[in-house]
Amino acid sequence: MSKNICIEFNKVSKKYKELLALDNISFTINKGEVFGYIGPNGAGKTTTIKILIGLITDFNGEVYIYGKNIQKDTRDLHKLIGYHPQEAGFQEWRTVDHAFKTFGRLSGLSSDYIENRTQEILRLIGLKDFRYKKITHLSGGMVQKLRLGQALLHEPEILVMDEPLSGLDPQMRFQFKEIIKELAKSGITILFSSHILSDVQDIADTIGILNKGQIMKIGTPEELQTNFHIGNTLEIILAENSPLYNRLEEISGVDSVENINSNKQLIHLESEVDIDSIISKILNKLLESKCLIRSFSLLKPSLEKVYLKYVGGNSE
Repeated sequence: MSKNICIEFNKVSKKYKELLALDNISFTINKGEVFGYIGPNGAGKTTTIKILIGLITDFNGEVYIYGKNIQKDTRDLHKLIGYHPQEAGFQEWRTVDHAFKTFGRLSGLSSDYIENRTQEILRLIGLKDFRYKKITHLSGGMVQKLRLGQALLHEPEILVMDEPLSGLDPQMRFQFKEIIKELAKSGITILFSSHILSDVQDIADTIGILNKGQIMKIGTPEELQTNFHIGNTLEIILAENSPLYNRLEEISGVDSVENINSNKQLIHLESEVDIDSIISKILNKLLESKCLIRSFSLLKPSLEKVYLKYVGGNSE
């Protein structure tokens, strides 16, 4: 195992009676990496998370943290993990300060440590001015921040987040993403699940696409968009007075041509085509036809198209 690997799932399966929730999944997450875990409802994301944080212990396969099996070194390894659940009930009569003190004592932390750490976390998550406010008076986004704060209280090396951005307004979502980026810069390894693809693309170093209990694809956002051919499209913009070549569909490898206006065309290519070869053919045809090319670019498929390809269109 590489010294840089923090988390490893090795051929992990989990069955609930007749339902196979996870089917022989394997992947690794490097230390300090932000791993975005995406997939439709019922794909197995939450089951994966529950296995990692120790809420599910009955599964097949092995899960390692820093090379140690979590089923054999349970207590020591789970101290390294902070968990931000999608839903977590707080006793709303408590203040933010009281909630942190309670979480800290339950984690076995000293009063001095809790005090110092509470101040640090409240600055990080932007709740410094709300320390003595009752939880019932906090907005939904602030409660999400409080969930994150309790997950960070014991200074975990690994942060596991289940749909942390769900239900947040755009401003709060932006703040949350900035916090996650700061945590990653500090060296914390982060695994988070989400169905908001633009957010995953904004903050994940690596993305894992899960569907029906199986890992469909893993890669960086750039790799997922560039290396997997899913209907690559060429955009051609001609000069205003240029003739338009209308026989591009006859070129082998061109699936269809979309005329956007009098000087702009989108050329949709077949999925397994040799990109370099067909670009050369198209350019030659345009130049032979005396077309005046203003711009010529290969459009990458969106992350959403990559996602839909591997989950069969079953988006949330």
